[in-house]
Amino acid sequence: MGKFTTPLGEIAITILGHASLLIQWNGKNIFVDPYSEVADYSKQPAADLVLLTHHHYDHLDKSALKHIVTGKTLFVTSIIAGKEIMGANALKQGEEYNFAGIIIKAVFAYNIEHKRDNGIPFHPRGEGNGYILNFGGFRVYIAGDTEMITEMKDLGEIDLAFLPKNLPYTMSDEQFIEAVKLIRPKNLYPYHYFELDAKKIESKLPVGVKLLTK
Repeated sequence: MGKFTTPLGEIAITILGHASLLIQWNGKNIFVDPYSEVADYSKQPAADLVLLTHHHYDHLDKSALKHIVTGKTLFVTSIIAGKEIMGANALKQGEEYNFAGIIIKAVFAYNIEHKRDNGIPFHPRGEGNGYILNFGGFRVYIAGDTEMITEMKDLGEIDLAFLPKNLPYTMSDEQFIEAVKLIRPKNLYPYHYFELDAKKIESKLPVGVKLLTK
């Protein structure tokens, strides 16, 4: 578990596996893309907020959600994912949602090079979201399923980033490093990966970026 101090108080990060995260802050449990194949959600706390980056089965998994969702759980989702969640706050890229003082902004997440056999990208532009969570100036970037995209240069200062690294769906090792160079987060978690050579990745990171794996 990683812990970070923000102007709004400490946040604790638990990586549950795949693209699934638990962010605990001020007594609240924020889940990202819960996925039942990587964690036992019957053992997780009740969710105050669930962030869904997009509608694919390994990100919107109702088998996981049934264990953590209560009548008070709020959702922030992509537009398509929001159609499957009653009462969801569905955001287009650029739109924001205020959760208890955390400003959540949806940003782009998509493929350019990597495509299905029919020529359609695994994640077309505009379908899925990444999110920036702003804890009073401490900014957390959850990239979602994306390659390195030009919009990353406009994210602004990022204190903590979660970037995916798996082919063919997101980034190669080389794209991952180039994305880090573009974003230059202070702290970096690789996630959504099949395998990770941490020493190789760390050796290529820009100065000032701290690689975290637990």
